Amino acid sequence: MAQYLVFRLYGSLASWGLPAVGGDRQTGLAPSRSAILGFLGAALGIKREDELALAQLQQSILVAVKQIVPSTLLRDYHTAQVPSERKNIIHSTRRSELAEKDLNTVLSNRDYRCDAVWIIAIKLTEHSKYTLDKLKNALLMPTYTLSLGRKSCPLSLPMMPQIVETEQLQDALDITFPSIMSSDKSDNYWFSSDGWVTYYWEGSRQEIVGKNIMTLHPWDEPINRQHWQFRQREMYQMSVRKEGE
Repeated sequence: MAQYLVFRLYGSLASWGLPAVGGDRQTGLAPSRSAILGFLGAALGIKREDELALAQLQQSILVAVKQIVPSTLLRDYHTAQVPSERKNIIHSTRRSELAEKDLNTVLSNRDYRCDAVWIIAIKLTEHSKYTLDKLKNALLMPTYTLSLGRKSCPLSLPMMPQIVETEQLQDALDITFPSIMSSDKSDNYWFSSDGWVTYYWEGSRQEIVGKNIMTLHPWDEPINRQHWQFRQREMYQMSVRKEGE
């Protein structure tokens, strides 16, 4: 048996950053590891420049995600003002950029996922500096406002964090939450039109038993939060059809 902190993420808009190419800011289908680390860090009150605390959190947890509804893609056309590059000048905040006298206009596209539902399961590592109770309490009373990838993407439902003990990771991800639709239905009401759901997890491939498990190597393991540097990690993905739900 293993313990997990399980909570729900739902919002009308969400954006889970992928490596940026040119002016495009794409979004992944599901929350990345770096996004969940940032989410928990904000709840705990960890500042971006506190590298030690961020590293301790990073070494403390394993992340798994169940995507119930794949959502639809929305692309938003943006114009933004940015300063010209100057040698030895690094802007760590947007306010710092806009304080420059000479600003240039750049064009970009930003992608969002609309009306998706994700279940998150957090498992502690043997090196953890945290307890599941502390993480749960932080989600119930977060230090900073939480968002789904961007500040413009607020939560639309309570996360309802709970600590569960199950034999399999999949059992933890399959727990039910009260539905947005009515008080007598669960989140199992929310499935894509053909009934498929997708699991993403890290750690051991054997954490979830099934067929057609894919091994992926996303670039979402943070190296330096201030400079937005990441490295690859190994994770697994499996899609299954939930019959009769």
